[in-house]
Amino acid sequence: MDPNNPFSDPHLMYLMPIFGIFIYIIPFWMIFKKAGFSPWLALLLFIPLANIIILYVLAFSQWKVAPVAGAYPPPAYPPAYPPSAYPPAAPPPANPGNSYPQG
Repeated sequence: MDPNNPFSDPHLMYLMPIFGIFIYIIPFWMIFKKAGFSPWLALLLFIPLANIIILYVLAFSQWKVAPVAGAYPPPAYPPAYPPSAYPPAAPPPANPGNSYPQG
């Protein structure tokens, strides 16, 4: 066993499929479940040609998911265009004499 190569340990090689399941299958399991498909379709991703086909089916199919009520605020209809007019401004105060301070 080479101490510089951690992948030469045979006991570690038994754990690699478990890591693959966590990294590869569980996210697709959740995606299939949220899309309305059977989550067991995630196991087809290990079959070489079926993984490409199932990803295209997932990408281009109509997802059977209803939108969550209250996820987005309702739009403000009708929009306030053009903006309402501002009230007239008061005239500036009268300044008798010099407008600059003397010093």
